[in-house]
Amino acid sequence: MFVRFSILAVVAVLASGCANTSPVLGGKNISYGDTKAVELVTNEFGSTDLQMIAESMTRSLAQSGILQGRPVVQVYDVKNKTSEYIDTREITTSIKTQLMKTGTARFASDNTDMQSQVDQLKLQNQSGLYKKSTVSKTGNMVAAKYRLEGSISSIVKRSSDYKDVFYKFSLQLIDVESGLAEWMDEKEIRKTTER
Repeated sequence: MFVRFSILAVVAVLASGCANTSPVLGGKNISYGDTKAVELVTNEFGSTDLQMIAESMTRSLAQSGILQGRPVVQVYDVKNKTSEYIDTREITTSIKTQLMKTGTARFASDNTDMQSQVDQLKLQNQSGLYKKSTVSKTGNMVAAKYRLEGSISSIVKRSSDYKDVFYKFSLQLIDVESGLAEWMDEKEIRKTTER
């Protein structure tokens, strides 16, 4: 009897050690949710829209076959042609991340990060702070074969009972040397709310 009780006590201690014993701080009305759950708080652009666009564009581009051999791509910021604030950089970051995970492309510093890259090379080469054998050499950055750019636009219609928002996201892959568009796709989203 004592042995069985001892074993049960050890199992209970081990099980309690696996439980989350971290303290919980903060509000009573806050909870974690599923990041993949459909978000329908408003009919403005939201996390579900961002995920749908990124997944759709990534799948389309990866399946197009144009990215054979893991070419270098430079991503330009998506132009926001809507009347609301949309962090379009998050859309392109999601697309880049998913493409990187599939191993179909490599990415050069994008148009907004290029100055940071240049500043880092200057710092290493001109400051005298770094051991020469560890300094990254200038003139060795890899040029992009393709440029990825796009836009998002919306059409908003209102009546006394409804608000309808139609989003259209367009993306294209352009060969830098020829200037030819090698791939294009678009994703449409419609959101309607009753007032």
